[in-house]
Amino acid sequence: MIFLNSFKLLTERQEHDIVMTKMNVYNSLYPIGLFSKKDFIDITFDPITIFYGGNGSGKTTILNIISDTINASRRNVDKKGALFDNYVSRCDYNLIHKSDCKSIKYISSDDVFDYLLDLKAINSKVNRRKDELADQYFDYKYNSNDFSIDQYDEIKKAHDSKTMTASKFVRTRLSKNNIIQESNGETALDFWQNEIGDNALYLIDEPENSLSAENQLKLKTFIEESTRFYGCQFIIATHSPFLLALNGAKIYDLDSTPIVTKDGLNSQMLRFIMIFLKITKMSFKILLE
Repeated sequence: MIFLNSFKLLTERQEHDIVMTKMNVYNSLYPIGLFSKKDFIDITFDPITIFYGGNGSGKTTILNIISDTINASRRNVDKKGALFDNYVSRCDYNLIHKSDCKSIKYISSDDVFDYLLDLKAINSKVNRRKDELADQYFDYKYNSNDFSIDQYDEIKKAHDSKTMTASKFVRTRLSKNNIIQESNGETALDFWQNEIGDNALYLIDEPENSLSAENQLKLKTFIEESTRFYGCQFIIATHSPFLLALNGAKIYDLDSTPIVTKDGLNSQMLRFIMIFLKITKMSFKILLE
């Protein structure tokens, strides 16, 4: 599904007008000149569109420009410079199938990190609770407990401490807690699987962060299936070779002048990269042994 069909960045003349109509002295002209000097004005989109480039190429900037222009929802709002809002107000776009689009979201790598930190905070509280319950277990088990008949909860704890193992005593009292036992990469993959719904437009900045090569491949498959079967459109900023191999993706190379579209990696190249990574990992293990 395609919701955002096209987007128009500013020409050098339009950028010049922005600067000249303001009498302020600016510390930064951001994002003036980032794309117009590379003759990058008109953008068309496919169900999966990728902005690829090195650090400083503008791939995050262009996602921010698009998301602010089309009013995408987002968790974190960054200050982007004095001229940014003026630039965005002059951009143009064509959004189609609006009635079918359930949501438009911008998701940054910071959102994933915040999610991981929140889960770690939950885990930290659970672990502290586990320690407290373990101490409670041994206190009830080995100390004399003289409770009155109306102290039912205390009597039950004392009884359980004498009939249960310590681990069972703790587990039964933590049954309602959310104990996260996955790695950061697995948890980050869960984030994407929980965040992506059907019939929606997603602008995503570097989703490969915190993901291993194997999990990046899983994310690749998930994005392809979300596009094919669930009516989603993805606009992604990335430098991951695994996401550059997304089937049918239109890839804009922001490192080129002028900016052009390029073909993604094929399955043979992906296999070569995976083999290289496995060999590299094995060599590190040998060196450490």
